[in-house]
Amino acid sequence: MQASLPKGASVAAYSVVRKFPGSGLVVDHVDLQITSGEIVAILGPSGCGKSTFLRMIAGLDRPDSGNLSVDSQRNKFYRSFVFQDAHLIPWRTVCQNISLPLELMGVPKKDALARARKQAHRVNLSDAEDRYPHELSGGMKMRTSLARALVTEPTLLLLDEPLSSLDENTRHTLQNEIRRVWETTPLTVIFVTHSIREAVFLGNRAIVFSKRPARTLLDTAIDLPNRRPPEIRNDPSFQEEVNKIYRAVPVSESPL
Repeated sequence: MQASLPKGASVAAYSVVRKFPGSGLVVDHVDLQITSGEIVAILGPSGCGKSTFLRMIAGLDRPDSGNLSVDSQRNKFYRSFVFQDAHLIPWRTVCQNISLPLELMGVPKKDALARARKQAHRVNLSDAEDRYPHELSGGMKMRTSLARALVTEPTLLLLDEPLSSLDENTRHTLQNEIRRVWETTPLTVIFVTHSIREAVFLGNRAIVFSKRPARTLLDTAIDLPNRRPPEIRNDPSFQEEVNKIYRAVPVSESPL
C-alpha cells in the first residue's frame, strides 16, 4: 500500500543568521522545526526580524549562515506568500487577479479562470468575481489576495500580517476564514502577527522572538481545540493562552 503524502510542507532551521549592511545582525542563530500540517504564529517586537525570517522561509531572502530548508513531497509549487498589502493589479478583476499565478505557470486562461472562481467561492467572493480592486473593501482585497495564494494549491502558506490594517470585525471574519481554510486543506501555515489574540485564535503553536536581533524566547503549543468557533475568543481557556504568550513578549511590544 502506498504511504499517504504529508498534509503540508515541513520547515527546518538550524542556527540561522541574517545580517544587513549598515543595520547589523537581524536574526541571531534561530533554531526552528515546523512539521507538516502545523499552523504556527510568529510574534515579536516591530523590527525584530519576524518578516525577514518569513521571507527566508519563502525563498525571497537567504541566511548568511546556518541552514534553512523547506521540504514538500506533494507537488512542485508548494509555497505561497500573502503580504501586508493585497498588491492587486488594478485593471484585472477579482478572478483575473486570482488566476494570475496560474497564467504565469502556463495554465490555459479558461482553466485558470475556472480554478480562480472556485477559490473566490471558497473565500466568500462569489458576488465580487467581476469587480475591480477599486470597487472592493479592504477585507475583500485581502480575501482576493488569499484566494490568489491558494489557487496554486500550495503545501506551505506564508502570511506576513495581512490583517493588520483591517478593522476589528473584518479582521475577526478573515481570521475565521483562514482557520477554516487550514482545517479543510492539506496545508502548513506560518504567519507573522503583532496580535497575541490573533496568534491564539489562528495558531496551534506560537513562537515569540526577542527584540532585534531575533532570538527565540518562547515556543509553545496553543492548548485549544482544533475546531475553533468565533465565540471561543470569550472562553476563559482562550484568555489563559493569551496570558501565557503575553508574559513572554518583550514589555514594550505586547499588544493583545
